[in-house]
Amino acid sequence: MNSPPLRLWSGQTLHKRFVPFERGFRYQLALIDIDIDRLAEAGRMSSLFTVNRPGLFSFHEADHGGNQRTGSLRAWAEEIFATAGVALEAGKVRLVTLPRHCFYKFAPLSLWYGYGAQGDLRGIIYEVRNTFGERHCYVAAVQGPRSVHSADKSFYVSPFFDVSGQYRFTLREPGETLDVVVENMKDGARTHLANIKARKLEATNANLAMLALKNPLSTIGVTFAIHWQALLLWMRGAKYHSRPALPDGPATLAQEQLPFTTTRPDSSR
Repeated sequence: MNSPPLRLWSGQTLHKRFVPFERGFRYQLALIDIDIDRLAEAGRMSSLFTVNRPGLFSFHEADHGGNQRTGSLRAWAEEIFATAGVALEAGKVRLVTLPRHCFYKFAPLSLWYGYGAQGDLRGIIYEVRNTFGERHCYVAAVQGPRSVHSADKSFYVSPFFDVSGQYRFTLREPGETLDVVVENMKDGARTHLANIKARKLEATNANLAMLALKNPLSTIGVTFAIHWQALLLWMRGAKYHSRPALPDGPATLAQEQLPFTTTRPDSSR
């Protein structure tokens, strides 16, 4: 069955830090899920959603794909997938991300799902942004509806975590729900966890209006929450880490892995 060019996800994200002290918070999310080969169709699905022009909710191609990207988003995605040995063979690419809300767009994590011609999920790109305007990708080949893969951490995201250790990603193929877990691992211990859990909605005027009313700050609220939580961490004495140079290349490879035991972190670190 052919999926629509645009759909929505409504849910929440949880963030939990385990070192040097425990702290957690969660907030609501409204995400778009767009077929990057059918942008014009997506822009016609609702009067409250536009593509490459202002609107209550919108998607702008310039917001994704790297600062030095040339050509289409499709070509960029295929190039990144190829670094993980993923060939889509004309299969679809769907991008799950926070929309631009009115004038503002900031998405700490965007998910690029790459499918084969028969609709099988073959790869995932985690496009990560920080509040300094920088971005980097982690890319993995995917086999089956559930995948666990890990990569060395190579990109500076938070001033209260250094660029060391690994990310462990747990990904489930989207169906009626969206479920993604990202864990920071160091010396076999989990230092931080973030997840996204959401349910699928049709991209109708009614649903977009509902999301705007339920979460009027939308993406600008995400930026506010990041800075507010950073202030609270600083007030509690979390160590500040200076921003290093960007990693070489646009993407870091994540490898499929077998599940392993997570140890309790040493809170004295």
